[in-house]
Amino acid sequence: MGDPTQQAHDWEPGILPSGLFWTIPITPAAIVVNPMSGTATLRASNLSVPDYGNFFNAISPAPDPPPVPSHVSFEVTWPGHGAVTDIDDDVFDFSGRYVISDATIAFTASNDGSSIVYQSNPDGQISFDAGVGRERNGIFH
Repeated sequence: MGDPTQQAHDWEPGILPSGLFWTIPITPAAIVVNPMSGTATLRASNLSVPDYGNFFNAISPAPDPPPVPSHVSFEVTWPGHGAVTDIDDDVFDFSGRYVISDATIAFTASNDGSSIVYQSNPDGQISFDAGVGRERNGIFH
């Protein structure tokens, strides 16, 4: 982890009063997945999220300074065609079959009212053991 005092942006949905954090609903059409081949794509365009500036401000009960209205777009791609990994854990009543491969993300973000657009560098990405598959966890299948 880098020096958090050097962080200038933290685009994320925040923490709800219920305690649910960094999660927002998106349309089911945003994801296309094939668990058998391990391929998947998750896309969002012009998603409204605040910019808290840094992680510590984002987790503060009273962010200071207040977050800046912003928008992000991203596309995460799992190409599949990797090794198949099976997991079976009787202690926690969990099992799954995953196709492991590298994943990539294209990401852009900007604060509303600013002409500056931040974007990911596709050549600088590293992904290890990203998996797509099917799992069973307790009563959830």
